[in-house]
Amino acid sequence: MQHYYYLLLDLLSFCIPFLFSFERKRMHFIQYWKPFFSAIFIVGLFFIAWDIWFTEMGVWGFNDDYLIGLRIIGMPLEEYLFFLLIPYASVFIHYALEYFLPKLVLSKSVTHYISLFLFVLSAAIAALNIDKIYTVTAFGLFSLLMLFQLIFRWKFASRFYISFVIIYIPFFFVNNALTGNYSAEPVVFYDDAENLGIRVGTMPLEDSFYCFALLYGIVLVFEYFKLRWQKPLTL
Repeated sequence: MQHYYYLLLDLLSFCIPFLFSFERKRMHFIQYWKPFFSAIFIVGLFFIAWDIWFTEMGVWGFNDDYLIGLRIIGMPLEEYLFFLLIPYASVFIHYALEYFLPKLVLSKSVTHYISLFLFVLSAAIAALNIDKIYTVTAFGLFSLLMLFQLIFRWKFASRFYISFVIIYIPFFFVNNALTGNYSAEPVVFYDDAENLGIRVGTMPLEDSFYCFALLYGIVLVFEYFKLRWQKPLTL
């Protein structure tokens, strides 16, 4: 069973949100499968390419003891599934909160100041750690995303900042399961010379900013596709 550890973690994280997507009386989220999976695929391609590059460079790697053994371009199958299943489950939480707690949003001014603070913080960390490739890329991408947020003032951030706090709870447990908090050895291991060396549980701090960029990117592309395809969101 140990070789199915990562695969089962992917599937168990995904199955409950996916099953609730078919519930018809309320959200019926599966009706948006086309724009949603398109957004996951498009944003996921970028992050998968990043993942392949870093795996090849040794910035991080994977423990075969916890994998089924199938690798594609140097990465295990489970890692590809991660970029499909975990974003689905995570972003589903965002839209569930929008449906059940529609008034749970930040004001425009608070959203703006949070974005400004996050931009300055992440840009400074990236600039001060250009010798650490995971740090500079994770915080650099995040700061670029925050810069665009400040410029375009996307309305989705006023809700997503709150959603991410909730999403971060299962994300914390899943990523800690991958980085060795609940297993004898980590499934995913890192070269700490390429990151800050700060751990949240057992996962590098950079993973949190990497995750935010992935998920918020999916939300932005999803919302764009819904508008383009004229599929009104009834959540």
